[in-house]
Amino acid sequence: MPLCQDRGTTSMERGVVAGTPLTVALDTPSARILADQASIINDLQFVMDSCKRLLDELAKPQEDRDGVVPQALWSSALVAYGRCFSKDRRSGLAIDDVQNLPLQGAVMKFHTWVIGECDKLTAPSADPFEAVTIGAALAPPGQKKRRVEGIAVFSTSRVLIDVIGVRQLGGLASELAKQTAQKAEKQQHAVLTDAQQLDIDALYESPPLSTGVS
Repeated sequence: MPLCQDRGTTSMERGVVAGTPLTVALDTPSARILADQASIINDLQFVMDSCKRLLDELAKPQEDRDGVVPQALWSSALVAYGRCFSKDRRSGLAIDDVQNLPLQGAVMKFHTWVIGECDKLTAPSADPFEAVTIGAALAPPGQKKRRVEGIAVFSTSRVLIDVIGVRQLGGLASELAKQTAQKAEKQQHAVLTDAQQLDIDALYESPPLSTGVS
């Protein structure tokens, strides 16, 4: 899929002639599908970038690691991956997209686990004791007087996946991005065909679309 990326903006243009074209927004059903596909690719690219950065962090000696950075990278990757399968998306990814990948092994089991971890991060816990344990600090059993001396609060820590899991998530995101890019390539033809059927004068009267590219 022809992508022109400047870190801030990704543009996909088909049928552009020489010179500086006027770009206006499209709000057709086919354009909405393409927008979803492009957004999914961006999220999957973020997952891949996060996994790559996380591998660099995990390669450091334990004493040189910042405990916050690996957890933040892993959590961000999980959320971005899960967003690709969100039911709120008109054309989000589905189970079939994972099953159709040319990958071997327990791919579906890993995918299901990742989605479950994402849900834990994004869904509010109905039971606060799932995230925090409250305990009573008792006097030592050997003491003559038994009593409660204080309260202890233990937060449940998120388990950070190992290097193998990080590579698996990055590889899964990469294959899904390739598959989605192929669909988006075909979808661009459909969007162009639909755009060429619209009233040309109305298009030229539409406000220019800022692409963010200078």
